[in-house]
Formats: sequence, structure tokens, C-alpha cells
Amino acid sequence: MSTFILNLLHRPELNPEYAEKTAGGGEKLQVESLEIFKLQQDIAHKNGLRTTIQMTYSSLFSDEVIRLAKDYHEKYGDEISLSLLGLPCKEFKEKYKTQDFCIWMFSMEDKRAIVDDVFGKFYDCFGFYPQSTGSYYMDCDLTAYIKEKYPTVKCAVATCWEEGPKAYHTCNNSWYTLMDGGPWNPWIPSTCNTHVPAKGPEDDSGIVAIPHLSRDLIACFDGNGSNFGTHPQNVLRGMIYQDGEYPYLYNIIDQYRYQARFNNGYSYNMMFVGPGWMNKKGRWEAPYELLVKSYEDAMAYYGQLKRQGKLLDMTMAEFADWFRANRGYEQPECALWKDILYGSNKQHFWYCDPYMRCCLDMNQGGAMIDLRPYAARLYRPCGIGTRNVQDVSYPFLIQANYRAGFFTHYAGEGTVKSCRVSYQGKSADMCLCRTTASFTREGDTRVVTLEPVEMVLGELKAKIQTIFRFKEGSSAVETERRLLETNIPGAKVEIDEYIIACYGTTEYPEDMCGITLTAGEERIDYAYRCRSAESSGTASALIPQINTRVSLNAGGSNCYVSEGYAFSPMFTLGVKGTISEKEGFVSWLRLEKAN
Repeated sequence: MSTFILNLLHRPELNPEYAEKTAGGGEKLQVESLEIFKLQQDIAHKNGLRTTIQMTYSSLFSDEVIRLAKDYHEKYGDEISLSLLGLPCKEFKEKYKTQDFCIWMFSMEDKRAIVDDVFGKFYDCFGFYPQSTGSYYMDCDLTAYIKEKYPTVKCAVATCWEEGPKAYHTCNNSWYTLMDGGPWNPWIPSTCNTHVPAKGPEDDSGIVAIPHLSRDLIACFDGNGSNFGTHPQNVLRGMIYQDGEYPYLYNIIDQYRYQARFNNGYSYNMMFVGPGWMNKKGRWEAPYELLVKSYEDAMAYYGQLKRQGKLLDMTMAEFADWFRANRGYEQPECALWKDILYGSNKQHFWYCDPYMRCCLDMNQGGAMIDLRPYAARLYRPCGIGTRNVQDVSYPFLIQANYRAGFFTHYAGEGTVKSCRVSYQGKSADMCLCRTTASFTREGDTRVVTLEPVEMVLGELKAKIQTIFRFKEGSSAVETERRLLETNIPGAKVEIDEYIIACYGTTEYPEDMCGITLTAGEERIDYAYRCRSAESSGTASALIPQINTRVSLNAGGSNCYVSEGYAFSPMFTLGVKGTISEKEGFVSWLRLEKAN
């Protein structure tokens, strides 16, 4: 029996950050915002859905909003929560003398002061402390302080999925919220880094984290995440509608429901809106009437699913309790996501556990196009006074959009994990093969099996199948390339399994000096000199800048490492082997904390 859970959040933001300047601000804006908040609540309740009311700082100064929140809680069972968004109201600006509104960007001293201020004001209004809170991002130090001072908090909106350079660029280089590299679905954050799932009780931050919106796991990787999500006004902003209809919105909700097949029957959706999304003046070329209609239609669809017994609406606090009762620390989050925007056969497989987050692209033969080394458990303090004022992204080893991939402009190879197949001097890369995948589970191992592809190598036609295995708690990905059949009896093909990687959080290169490459006993200290080394055993790279060791091994087969150069600042690890028909070549990609 599948469990599809919805968290529906409303914030009574009386001075919406999106509308304050364009709408003129002042009492008129506050009145309009309050009307829209009540309308959003009415639409949800009409469809039998409970909400979590995330009170903003400005709303805590409104007797009317406080009264409404209490009434909604008594009548419908809505949770009264506290948001750390919506800070920049008149009272906040006068008190803190700043235009800043992103809680994670403040100094730690200011974070503590703001938290105590906002939580104290909440207590004065309601007589209790909230059980949930949130922001676009909550760093681990902020979470630790909140949990220590206000232990009732058990759930928080803690990050936006892939809201990094892509979102920044599509906002005219003016949206300084860089937070790529985290989970797309709820998780329990580590004490060391919010983006990293905890691996056990000793590593548990004390909260269950949920993402800010549920987003399209292909479209948001390739493009701006703010256009592709279950938020209906996101869909309008992305212009993914015609004649007032938006089938894509229902498709993405259903696509999330489908993920229950890969996660023990569990799937999840999050919707989070404030009044600014339904501006009376309209937004994104959409009139107010269409903004309201889109929200009514979305709520009607969720309401229909609930009446059919296919959806559970929970408050944030309820969900936190459910999640801890039903999800283990090392249980991975999996998603086999298909293209629902353009109607192609493109598929991505996403995998996330306490040791890694990665993505496989079936349109490139199962190439790995994203890899984040959670095993390193990087502590990256953020905010004013640290080295990361705005960029809170978790670093990548592979990111095929920021550091190219197989298809590069001039100098060669971008970050990717794939394999080359060779026969008598002719070779081809699996990245050039399009396929699709299926998912199975074998005990504590998740298995992704690709449809076989045919590779033409001169006179040879070889049918090859790829299988990926992810074993819980192993911090490794096992890859098997099976040669199913050939048109030349007895033919042997060479498999060259490789990973091209670097490190970083944006599209701009980092200094690679200090990285150590090893092939067996051979060693190269990275100096941009195009050197290579070969041996037998394990190929590995030690990357002290992100406290990570990445290795590739194929049971003692030949291995090699290659150093990049300034115009192509990557490194390559590879293992090679020869197989005949009906044989397979198995390799393991492993991630470890460097020290």
C-alpha cells in the first residue's frame, strides 16, 4: 500500500519580499496580503486539506493574523509554525539596521539574536514555542542553536533543491542563494552539514528537514528550478500552460507519487506559498484570476487524491514523527525520474544516502552526471564572517552542467563517469548510447538495470548491458558491463571504466594543486602537467580541499590516473579489462573521508 504524504505550508507574509517594491508597500499591501492569505487557507480547507501556518516576523505584530491562526488551529487542526523567511518588515529593519533577510547569511552572533527575538515574539503571541520552522536554507550551526534553545522544534524547511548558479543566472545575476547539492526529498540532516543526511543517532541534528518545494528532477537539473515544481505559480512562471490549463502540474504531482515504487511505498510532496504569489496585479504575464485558478485547481487535485484514499495531508510536526518512525538513517532515497516536460524518453536515476548523492543519465548510457561526496561530511560554516557568505552548496566531484560532461566545446573532457568500449583499435563511449532503465531491490541493495545497447566497433557489433548496484552503507557504486552477444564468435572487447572529476560548487574552476593521484604504487602530485601513470590495483585521488578520497577498482585489474592541464582542470581515474561474450566487467567507485 503506497503512502503519498503532502505538507501544505502557508505563510501570512504581510510584506512579501517579491511584492513590497512593485506593489508600493505600506498598509494597502498588508491588507491585500492578509486577504490573499485567507483566500489560500479557504481554498485548502474547502478541499479538506490541513495546513501548516508558518508565521512570519511581520505577522507576529498583527493581532488579526494571530487570531486567525488560533482559529484555524482550533477549527481545522492546522499547525501554528514559525518561519524565518519574511524578516524584512518595518520592525525588523528598524531594529537590525539592515536590508538582509536570509537568516543563514547573517553572522552567527546576529543569527542567535534574531532567532531569540523571533522565537520570543512567537511565544508571547501564542504561549508556546513552535514545533517547526524553516527558511530557504538553514545551516547546521543555526539548526544546532535552535534545537538547543528551543527543543520543541522537530521539523524545518532546510534547503532548496538545486537553487544554485542556474537560478542565479536566470534572475539576472541577482539571486544570491547558492545551495546546490542537497536532497530533493525529506531527510534527517547531519550535525556537520545540513545537506548531508545523518548516518546515525550520534550524527543526528535533531530535526527532520524538508525541501523548499518539490521540483522536477530533470528540468531543475538542466534549467532554473524556480520554473519547474509542484507549486502552481512556478508552472505559470515557467510558461508551461496554455489556455488556462497546465497538465504538467498534475504530471509532476503524479511523477512524485510514482516514486513510491522505489522507496518502500513512500512518496512525498511539499507546497509552500505566501501571499506574494497571488499578487492582485498579476505576475509573469498571468492575471490575478489565473493565479487564483491555478491554486484552486492544484488544491482540488490534492483534495481528490485524499478523498480517494491516495494521499495523507500532514502538518510538519506530524510528518517529522511519521518520518522518524518509518525511515531508517541509512535507508536511501531513490528516484527514477522521466521527462514529463518535453515528452522525450529521457530518464535520470537519483540516489541519496549519508555517503553520497549521485545522478545517472540514461540518455548517455547511464553516465554519472552528478556526484556529491557526503562521505567527507564537510563542515562549511556560512554567513557574514565566514568564507562562505552566500555559497552554501555542497561541493561536487562531477557536475555535467557546471563543468561540462562528455560533450565539451574544444579542449576535451568534462566531468562524467562512463566507459569506453574498444575492439581492434576502434572505440566508442557509452555516453553516445541512449537507453532506459528499470529498478529492482535485492535485500539491502538497490539495482538499476539498463536496457542493452548495441555498439558498432568497426566490423564488430556488440550488445552490452549495464547494471548499477547501490548497497546500503557501503559508500560505493558497483558497475557491471555485460557483453551479451557479438556478431563475431570469440571476439574480445576492452572495457575502460573511467571517471573524470574535479571539485567545486560553481562553473568556475578551483585550484587543483594539492590533489594527489595514485595508480597502485605510482603517484602524481597535481601540477597541471598532463602526466599519466599506470599500474594494477586501485586508481584514486586525494582531494584535501574537500577532505575527500575517491577511488576506482576492478578487483586488481589494470588501472591508470591522468592529470589535467590549466585549460581542462580535471583528473581522470580508470580501470581496464577484457571480456568475451557472456562475461561481465565489474568495478567499484568508492568515496571516503580523506582523514
